[in-house]
Amino acid sequence: MAPNQFSSGDVIADRRADYARMLAEGGDYPAAAELMEQALELAPRWTAGWFRFGEYHEKAGETARAVAAYGKVAELDGEGLFAAELKLAVLGAAETPEQPPSRYVEGLFDDYADRFETSLVEKLDYSVPQKLAELIGGRAKGGVFDTIVDIGCGTGLLGVEIRSLAQRLEGFDISQNMLAKAEEKGLYDHLGHADLSLEAEASGLFSPVLTQHRADLVAAADVMMYLGSLETVMPLVSAVLKPSGFFAFSVEDAGDGEGFVLRESLRYAHSKNYVSALLGRSGFSLLEIRKTTIRKDAGKPLSGILFLARATA
Repeated sequence: MAPNQFSSGDVIADRRADYARMLAEGGDYPAAAELMEQALELAPRWTAGWFRFGEYHEKAGETARAVAAYGKVAELDGEGLFAAELKLAVLGAAETPEQPPSRYVEGLFDDYADRFETSLVEKLDYSVPQKLAELIGGRAKGGVFDTIVDIGCGTGLLGVEIRSLAQRLEGFDISQNMLAKAEEKGLYDHLGHADLSLEAEASGLFSPVLTQHRADLVAAADVMMYLGSLETVMPLVSAVLKPSGFFAFSVEDAGDGEGFVLRESLRYAHSKNYVSALLGRSGFSLLEIRKTTIRKDAGKPLSGILFLARATA
């Protein structure tokens, strides 16, 4: 989330917060935290201010004070817009949540939509859409699937790569701003708002027209890292897919182990063993696994895993 977008409602508090931000941009986090503390004295229930206060302490290495500030955010933020529980978990002050708050993910990508492609493709060498399309290629009878459902479609980067593989292409995302960007591309036959953390009836993936078991392929490019536990998404995918339909998706690689982890980026990484076992329990047979670099992170290659699975008939 971008707390700089939120006003305290107090002109003097906002002015001190602006000075604090300038100090932080110059790397003086202790001084920035001191000014934010003054701002919060004037606006003690300013959730975004407490979040920023926590960030300044965190960057200054003052973990205990950062934890206290994020705890205040958690107390004030009933919607989970700032996902303070993720910050607390990363700092070792709380258990890792099974999933991030939906409002946090929605707000994150609503804010990110305008600069998403420039940041991801041009600066971070993002390559998952091309690699997933290559993984999928050749699996359709006659070279084309009747229906592909792109869950977490974002601005349509995967859609660009798989449009030629589908008679009908549907895209779903939690962010309306992302969906608006995808619509500009003119790739999708249907675009809709969906929350993959919810059960089927509330997810947005289904309607009287969007029936269950309609897709030959479900694809998800860099979606699972914003879901945490994948226990909820697997039943959704099964409900969307036809018998023997394909499921292609990516994860950040958590390395050896049996589960998933929350990283400092506030994204989740999943182990190959965890995903493979969950696919098996969910009625999928694994067809292919590829370990690969999916993009850069802090200037370094970020490892991921591509999975291709098929639903049992």
